[in-house]
Amino acid sequence: MTVRADEGMTHPTDLSTRNAGPAPIDRRRLLGGVAAGAALALLPGRVEAQAAPPALPAAGSPFSDATVPDLARALGNRPFVAQTANDVPDALKNLPREAYEAIRIRPEALIWGGEPHGFAVEPLPRGFYFTDRVALFLVEDGVVRPVVYDRTHYDAGTEAGAAALPESGREPGFSGLRIRARFGERHQDFAVFQGACFYRLVGQGQEFGVDGRALMLRPADPRGEEFPRWRALFVERPKTPDGPLVIHALLDSDSLAAALRLELRPGETSTAAITATLVTRKAVDHLGLSGMQAPFLFGPHDRRGADDARAAVYAAGGLQIRNGGGEAIWRPVRNPETLQISGFLDNRPQGFGLTQRDRSFTTFEDDGRHWERCPSLWVEPGEATGAAEAGAEGLWGEGAVTLLEIPSDSEVNENVIAYWRPKAALPAGQEVRLAYRQNWGREPASASPQGSPLARVTSTRSGRGTANPRRLFLVDFTGDGLFTAEGALVPVETVLIAGPGRIVEGATRWIAHPETRTVRVAFELDPGSERACELRLALKTEGRQITETWLYRWTP
Repeated sequence: MTVRADEGMTHPTDLSTRNAGPAPIDRRRLLGGVAAGAALALLPGRVEAQAAPPALPAAGSPFSDATVPDLARALGNRPFVAQTANDVPDALKNLPREAYEAIRIRPEALIWGGEPHGFAVEPLPRGFYFTDRVALFLVEDGVVRPVVYDRTHYDAGTEAGAAALPESGREPGFSGLRIRARFGERHQDFAVFQGACFYRLVGQGQEFGVDGRALMLRPADPRGEEFPRWRALFVERPKTPDGPLVIHALLDSDSLAAALRLELRPGETSTAAITATLVTRKAVDHLGLSGMQAPFLFGPHDRRGADDARAAVYAAGGLQIRNGGGEAIWRPVRNPETLQISGFLDNRPQGFGLTQRDRSFTTFEDDGRHWERCPSLWVEPGEATGAAEAGAEGLWGEGAVTLLEIPSDSEVNENVIAYWRPKAALPAGQEVRLAYRQNWGREPASASPQGSPLARVTSTRSGRGTANPRRLFLVDFTGDGLFTAEGALVPVETVLIAGPGRIVEGATRWIAHPETRTVRVAFELDPGSERACELRLALKTEGRQITETWLYRWTP
């Protein structure tokens, strides 16, 4: 089921959205603590004497899996203190994007570079739009070691960067970190944590594309979105050559504080096993879990306003869902004229994600940005506890996979956003724990509830129909189950529904391509005077569905 909202325009997420800080404020550093007898360092930010922020562990302090959840509890049980972002040196803040991105750590200065586990850490200085200060720590042999800025560790890359980077002793603060990892016999960038609470991973041989969001609060809400932000990242030194990299993250926002533990493993499809502890300061009635976003500028079914020599520009072509009933859904995404919000109601979803199915250069014809190498991001919910008001099934019970499609005129904008929205609200003073797993790389296989393979949607195209305002759709399904061993098309029944609007009678046909195991369904939609039509298409044989369910929202 979908719902539509095309009012209350919001803006695509870009770098300025990620890192817009609060109004300029003075910063004061006062002592405070969360554990008796521990050596402590303060969270950055403006504080008042009566509401000192909880302190972060200082060098040599013991660390365990309970450390960051304890910090989140201490933080969430105090009034919110906004973090200052106006202390970035002007020279760094005013760097152009290219000059900022050219600043890289020298290979010999990578933290843990050359160690048997294959991971290396690069602290990222603040600058450009990345003005949030994030405290960085290493955890080695069970104790904490703060990361300290050293100018000699960085290659500025440009004259502007060299002039902007301060000398050692005048630290600019860090905005996050980049992780390199070993994939087989070679090393490559693996993960980045930077900006608000954004992070991204890639699989082997891939390039960064879709972004993850640790938490979302009130996205596309008339009350305005609230952006939780990284406050501190603790990176554990891997204990074995083949072990995962574990990152403990502390987040804060006006409505809640949170602790995340992320267990990262690189591979052809890289994985992140995540456990989270949320501590609410205020009631939260619009929570987004395992959010993600990617740019979609134009593609074969949506070239609105695209005067571009390239064939397509997007990092994710569709939203993939495996609902609680086991139905496999494919929803192509669009760059609409007005904000579109779709909610796919569900109970205990099996998985969802933004998927990049197109792996051929010829799909995009972009020599500067290899969109075909962007990873898909697939989320598999786990367990949730402590949310009594959400029912026994917790936050992964009743709710909706929510899709936002935001008008955009630039590929820089990540204008397609997906997340899980629990039905139940969380009251103030609540502690909630939940778990989920993310797969960054190849998309998951499509299968029926009985486990048999399903034909996938491999192409969606749209154009003018035989008469105005009709629209012609061409939807391709590809899979062995569509054909017999001899190459003949199996008996096919089309399930095709439009509402509102109507499917033009006599215009629906199948075109079989046995050589590619593909069936194209061609049909026409007559929207009449409607401004939005929901479409649903699937193929069956002998009463059994043999394809994914294709969903689509048409708008002018």
